[in-house]
Amino acid sequence: MLSGGRRTSEQWLTAASRANTLEHARLGLAISARAVPRAVDRNRIKRQTRETFRLRRERLPALDIVLLARTGAGGADAAQLRTVLTRLWDKLGAAPAAR
Repeated sequence: MLSGGRRTSEQWLTAASRANTLEHARLGLAISARAVPRAVDRNRIKRQTRETFRLRRERLPALDIVLLARTGAGGADAAQLRTVLTRLWDKLGAAPAAR
């Protein structure tokens, strides 16, 4: 992790974040085949993550966020994944952006 960054974890996902110089948050995804073996599950996680991020982006501080999937994330259904993502975005929104 780069200096000045922080990690925030939830049940199946971890977010590494760092303040950026822009006026909005940016998202990167690292959903590995080791953590989520089936491609259909990796793609579902990415779709849901992008959609929830799009809906919450304006309420997030100016951060660069890299979302990493943890083992077992592929087994989460859509509702569980949305709940975990919502909690993750809430944690990132409440965290002070270090510059």
